[in-house]
Amino acid sequence: MPEEIVAKAQQWVNSNIDEDSRKEIETMLDDTNKNALEEAFYKDLEFGTGGLRGVMGVGSNRINKYTIGMATQGLSNHLLKTYPGEDIKVAVAHDSRNNSRFFAETTAAVFSANGITVYFFEALRPTPELSFAIRHFGCQSGVVLTASHNPKKYNGYKAYWSDGGQLVPPHDKDVITEVKKIQNIDTIKFDADESKIITIGKDVDALYLAEIKKLSLAPEAVKAEETMKIVFSPIHGTGITLVPECLANFGFKNVHVVQEQAEPDGDFPTVVYPNPEEADALKMALDKAKAIDADLVMATDPDADRVGIAVKNHHGDFQLLNGNQTGSLLIYYLLQKWKENGKLDGNQYVVKTIVTTGLIEKIAQAFDVTYYNTLTGFKYIAMVIKEMEGKAEFIGGGEESYGYMIGDFVRDKDAVASCAMIAEMTAYAKHKGLSLFDMLLDMYAQFGFYKENLISITKEGKAGAEEIQTMMKDLRENPPATLAGSKVAQLIDYQSGSSKNLITGEEEKLNYPSSNVLQFLTEDGALVSARPSGTEPKIKFYFSVNTELKDTKEYDSTNDTLDGKINTIKKELSLL
Repeated sequence: MPEEIVAKAQQWVNSNIDEDSRKEIETMLDDTNKNALEEAFYKDLEFGTGGLRGVMGVGSNRINKYTIGMATQGLSNHLLKTYPGEDIKVAVAHDSRNNSRFFAETTAAVFSANGITVYFFEALRPTPELSFAIRHFGCQSGVVLTASHNPKKYNGYKAYWSDGGQLVPPHDKDVITEVKKIQNIDTIKFDADESKIITIGKDVDALYLAEIKKLSLAPEAVKAEETMKIVFSPIHGTGITLVPECLANFGFKNVHVVQEQAEPDGDFPTVVYPNPEEADALKMALDKAKAIDADLVMATDPDADRVGIAVKNHHGDFQLLNGNQTGSLLIYYLLQKWKENGKLDGNQYVVKTIVTTGLIEKIAQAFDVTYYNTLTGFKYIAMVIKEMEGKAEFIGGGEESYGYMIGDFVRDKDAVASCAMIAEMTAYAKHKGLSLFDMLLDMYAQFGFYKENLISITKEGKAGAEEIQTMMKDLRENPPATLAGSKVAQLIDYQSGSSKNLITGEEEKLNYPSSNVLQFLTEDGALVSARPSGTEPKIKFYFSVNTELKDTKEYDSTNDTLDGKINTIKKELSLL
């Protein structure tokens, strides 16, 4: 056992922590099997694409009162240095996870103890509303306590800056630097100054929902289809607080909430994994949809920043759409309606991430709308919006992991606004005699049939992290020469910041922050991306292939062909 791990554990034991935590660490120190000790203390949690996230428990590598306190003290120190002599304000919110309220109270206490004013939500709220509140109250920062769609043993800490977006360079690294300076838990200011904590709630809800209502582009279609059947599940999360009300505000009068999943509950008792990307998480919603013959199924994750949907396909069966399909449909709908409403004047743009479908680029090009690619993580989309403020108008954006944003009054993915716009989009299609799936096929026929797939490999703990790094190293040193019979024409390495044409040997620099992502682009347009997750112990492989869809009646056969091509690539990369 490395001495530094034991020393760190001893330091925690000797600090002013609660008795239960002290006893648990002492038990780990006394245990001849030091695996638990190593996993709890081998590193400090760090900010990734989504902030601080980890398993709840005792230790520097766990989410607990003290790591939350260190993060908040470090963020407080950075704010005090960045805004000397100013009246600093932050907003704090939390989701439905176990301990989230306690961790939020801890966060608010530490901020207030440092002389910082805290706007503290009275109860659980969606993450996008936290982003909205930061901008509304003119805060310099904000925090939401959530682990998004992770399993129940996780919790997390998403930190935001004054623009309402998550921390980006240099602030994320500067906060970590400040956190690392905290060598002793006893230096954290845990004693709250209650005079600095201001409770907020329904007034902010009303303002936020009013901004979402302004996004509506087809009120006449909603009016005509107001009895359209919608099934919604919050999967025991915060979506229940605002999504049904938001849908009602838009004019939808036939929304059926999955009651078995309506109660916020950090144990997520009806699902294994509270992730709307997973078919199992939507089973109850789909059962209800079949029973009532619904037009649309929607489900949000615990902090209501992601949404998964299902619609009836051309065979009459409910089919889950993936994040690339839903994101493409949203951009297609937004641009179509902006054009119909005479709002496109050449000064608009959309944004997506580098691992999100290229179909969005094709759609933007067809409407003569500028598009931007960013690194994975909505904080980078927020960066683009901040850079373009006053220069051009943001319409919408998204990423393949079921996160979308319409308008710029929130600077993070927003499932509340997305649910409203997806419902309106479905009503728009229905008003034209189409299902949302029909609209998907028409989009493929017009712009190209793009098929995406994802493999996510979990590697827990220290050994898992090392294995993931070895996998990335091997891919860099031994890139594939061909994929599914097509030459790999381009190798893009976002860590080294270079894009190399493997046919000509030409190399160009990338204009992105360094990130551990590799992409392989073939001559026939297939794209494979490899990326270790910034928030989970996983490595993810993204696959995208495309072809023409000459006739929507050929959807099934074309879909099978593209599936076969993806499976061939997986086998070639030893992923099947």
